[in-house]
Amino acid sequence: MNTSQRIRSVLALAGLLAAGLGAPAAADAQAARPVAAASRNDDAALRRRLTSMQYDVTQHAATEPPFHNEFWDNHRAGIYVDVVSGEALFSSTDKFDSGTGWPSFTRPLEPANVRRRTDTSYGVRTEVRSARANSHLGHVFDDGPRPTGLRYCINSASLRFVPAERLQAEGYGKYLPLFRK
Repeated sequence: MNTSQRIRSVLALAGLLAAGLGAPAAADAQAARPVAAASRNDDAALRRRLTSMQYDVTQHAATEPPFHNEFWDNHRAGIYVDVVSGEALFSSTDKFDSGTGWPSFTRPLEPANVRRRTDTSYGVRTEVRSARANSHLGHVFDDGPRPTGLRYCINSASLRFVPAERLQAEGYGKYLPLFRK
């Protein structure tokens, strides 16, 4: 990590600490609940299956530290799926280096799998959640590159990466054409 990346990392981490590490405001606590109608058993199973960071991010809209997460600097070919449900969310073909320390994408792989909602916990932002599992993913901003002008700023903790060479074996074969030369 070079000096400017370290400075950005320290500043971003300081901002997160000042903001309570992305914990939802009381008004948003209702919207950030685990999957609708999930029982205590379902929640207990999620807690066992996910790391504490994955659970806090997906179920309580927390934010992981920038530059210290699994996929911010991943350059491998493949897709990113919801760590809770496995629904396809983003492709490495739409990933770009935003300089923020989180994985950033210009568009969802499957738009129907990503829902937007207004988040007023820290100003007004647009939160993105997975459609089926209702996992908190991150936020979308209108300062991204072409062709969409969008930046989907996503927590690695909400994602599982499926490398292109494993797509068929893991049931995501329909996405293989994205990675054929």
